[in-house]
Amino acid sequence: MAAVGTTLAPAATPDAAGRACAPRAVGAVAWTRWTARLLSLAACVLLWHWASTTRANFGLVSFANLPPPADVTRAALDLLQSPKLLHHLSYSLWRVAAGFAAAAALGIALGLLIGRFRWAEATLLPPLEVLRPIPAVAWIPLAILMFPSSELSMIFITFTGALFPILLNTVHGVEGVDARLVASARSLGTRHWQVVSEVVLPAAAPSIATGLSIGMGTCWFCLVSAEMISGQFGIGYYTWESYTLQNYEGIVVGMLWIGLFGMGSSALIRGAARLAMPWYRPGGRSA
Repeated sequence: MAAVGTTLAPAATPDAAGRACAPRAVGAVAWTRWTARLLSLAACVLLWHWASTTRANFGLVSFANLPPPADVTRAALDLLQSPKLLHHLSYSLWRVAAGFAAAAALGIALGLLIGRFRWAEATLLPPLEVLRPIPAVAWIPLAILMFPSSELSMIFITFTGALFPILLNTVHGVEGVDARLVASARSLGTRHWQVVSEVVLPAAAPSIATGLSIGMGTCWFCLVSAEMISGQFGIGYYTWESYTLQNYEGIVVGMLWIGLFGMGSSALIRGAARLAMPWYRPGGRSA
């Protein structure tokens, strides 16, 4: 029994204990994930170093001419000190931004129409489905003939590559909206376009964000192909020029720049989507 005059300290409630432990648990999980990612990248670099220095030959695949990471690093540092890098990247970034913005605007608009109206699905979707399997690279000769400048043709190629992932994900997102939400909004007197902006669009936003992220990746893929064929500036042109000059280190440097900017731009889209959709929390991934 407690002595008279003494006070017992209140026991920590489960909720308070959970709040105290939550930051530590989140920090530990984040640290584990980043450690795993860094170790994965380090393992890839070590495997690359081993294959290039030993000139590994597996029959179908040979690494005899692959430059090792040290040579690529020196070439990357030389390029960083050269004004050519900023020149090439500025052209590529402009082409990707212009093509992606046009594809996002048209893809989301068409996706909303096709997903909401049967007449739009019957009239607009069939020709788009015919064009969708055509690779963006196949459009390059026709784009050169259609547009007066190679700059517009390359922007068109990036637009074509990003359009269909955005369009199809928007259509699937709109078609997956719960019909009860739409019926409830209409029963409350909501007008049709208000239903689209206040019910359909927020419900389809996660699918649209996925399409935007995929479309950004295809933008870079298509841009590099276009720059290799019809460009004079850009990171894809730099990569192809390095190949023609047998500058093997430059090829890898160009590929790494493309990968970094493609990954970074997709990450920006995902981050912006999380900020724009505070209500959406995906729960399918296990720890």
